[in-house]
Amino acid sequence: MDITTMLGMLCEGLLVSAQIFCVALLGSLPLGVLVALGRMSKFKPLALLMRLYISVMRGTPLMLQLLAINFGPFYLFGIQLDSEWKFSATYIAFILNYAAYFGEIYRSGIQSIPRGQHEAANVLGYTRAQTFMKIVLPQVIKRILPAMSNEIITLVKDTSLAFVLTIPEMMSVSKSLAAREAGMMPYVFAGIIYWCFNFVVEWVLNRVEKKLDYYHD
Repeated sequence: MDITTMLGMLCEGLLVSAQIFCVALLGSLPLGVLVALGRMSKFKPLALLMRLYISVMRGTPLMLQLLAINFGPFYLFGIQLDSEWKFSATYIAFILNYAAYFGEIYRSGIQSIPRGQHEAANVLGYTRAQTFMKIVLPQVIKRILPAMSNEIITLVKDTSLAFVLTIPEMMSVSKSLAAREAGMMPYVFAGIIYWCFNFVVEWVLNRVEKKLDYYHD
């Protein structure tokens, strides 16, 4: 197989990997906020439930979660799902897993905001929702962006775990090509493409971080 054909097939796998990345990110970022707020809730049952959820999601492998969500409906409830379910299972597993990590990052950022700012906003007549959206959240985003960037870059690489459900993402394609060609070149090209993908993501995140850098020398 010539290099052009090989790269074409790997780029098709890259599109699937990018789709998993985008869906997981767009789903887990807002869900992480809800997880963080639930984790800090004064309603103890909700706070305990969120602690358990975070513990399970962070304490078990993402690959195991992918398998559990994909095969769970059949083995637990006897529900026969079509072949397209594996894509939905992949999105659900990634969103739930990363929402737990993002939730803890959000929580640490929210709790780092001095209590005096909440009190000052209350004196000025802000509601709790207005205080959170207009005063707390902008500062939280700036403080947590480095930690969030690390998780987002990890997400790019974790998309390769979808191969366990035979999703045709780039790692699955490279593995198939390597077996067909009996060589390492597909893995080499896949590694270079992953690095380029991460380079672009890192560049975007650095641009965002600079935009939020309000303090200049």
